[in-house]
Amino acid sequence: MVSGKRILLIVTGGIAAYKSLDLVRRLRQGGASVRAILTKGGAEFITPLSLAAISGEKVYGDLFSLTDESEMGHIRLSRQADLVVVAPATADFIAKMAMGLADDLASTALLATDKDVLIAPAMNEKMWQHPATRQNMAALEGRGVLSVGPGAGDLACGEEGWGRMAEVPEIIEAIGAYFSTGAPLSGRRALVTSGPTIEAIDPVRFISNRSSGKQGHAIAQALARLGAETTLIAGPVSEPDPAGVDVVHIETAADMLSACEEALPVDVAVCAAAVSDWRVKNPATRKIKKSPPGQKGGKKGEKPPVIALEENPDILARLSAPGNMRPALVIGFAAETEDCVDNAKAKLVAKGCDWIVANDVSAETGILGGDDNTVHLIIGSVVESWPKMSKQAVAERLATRIRDHLAGPP
Repeated sequence: MVSGKRILLIVTGGIAAYKSLDLVRRLRQGGASVRAILTKGGAEFITPLSLAAISGEKVYGDLFSLTDESEMGHIRLSRQADLVVVAPATADFIAKMAMGLADDLASTALLATDKDVLIAPAMNEKMWQHPATRQNMAALEGRGVLSVGPGAGDLACGEEGWGRMAEVPEIIEAIGAYFSTGAPLSGRRALVTSGPTIEAIDPVRFISNRSSGKQGHAIAQALARLGAETTLIAGPVSEPDPAGVDVVHIETAADMLSACEEALPVDVAVCAAAVSDWRVKNPATRKIKKSPPGQKGGKKGEKPPVIALEENPDILARLSAPGNMRPALVIGFAAETEDCVDNAKAKLVAKGCDWIVANDVSAETGILGGDDNTVHLIIGSVVESWPKMSKQAVAERLATRIRDHLAGPP
């Protein structure tokens, strides 16, 4: 997919710069040619010589090189590429891009390019989640800048969390997807639900579950990366909003259903959220107290209040029901603690969806809320058992299956 393509790679000053050498190697193995701009910060982590040796090309870095700039090198470099890739893209460089600064060769080349740009962010988790970085990313996305990652895991600073640069195979896949047809799901609309819902008991207590939203958010981003106009309906999670996705934040199952219906029509709906099955029938408007107002402490032997529950709307079944607004492809998720595949098969029939993704979330697996997943994709009577992989990898694989299923004009 990258054979014959010309890539301009910008390597900025993050510890993940060492991965850029492998990225260049793999791109060249795939038949692409790579020219590199190494920033001053990037040169603190890898050398121009190593980058030149692997790319087979001269490495550029000086904006005021008399030889290069006599030919307007920053314009030539940016215009002779088929795609500009920034990997790693540090928080500092993302800020420079968002502000349109041009104080070195890399930032000047980006302002001068007429080609698409793909960035692979890499930074500390707090930097990634900082409002300034979120605003900068939103500004770049609004200008059409593409992104891959970041992922979650061990960070160079010794902390764990989001901010880890996407692995080289993920970046290669993103580049390949760009060149495969530019955007294979362009013109398609996707709806993804993610995270838990919460149902109020009183103003301070609620019923919910342990869903982190990691899998649903990753699926939304993977579909957007393939060109789909993607809406993510997200319950309360700590995950950052995925790049290039229209996110609607909700709390209750009723709110989620309303948001889903408002997002229709779509070509594909992926119901990855862990929706609360029940809600409190009559939630209290004030905090439920152990004892009557004005009395200190609780009464000995005082019984807990009786909380009456009622069933929540079944969002997956509603979206799967026949009708003009039914998506062409409806995919459900089944998080099971026992008899995973059998229970998921029964759910597939009961809900009327087209595919179902089953995953074992029993206490022994530690998967619910974790970074990895072991899933089974069930289509009719066929069960595909996928190996344990990151939730990002699961998302990419599922998005590819969706792409193949929806192949053809919208």
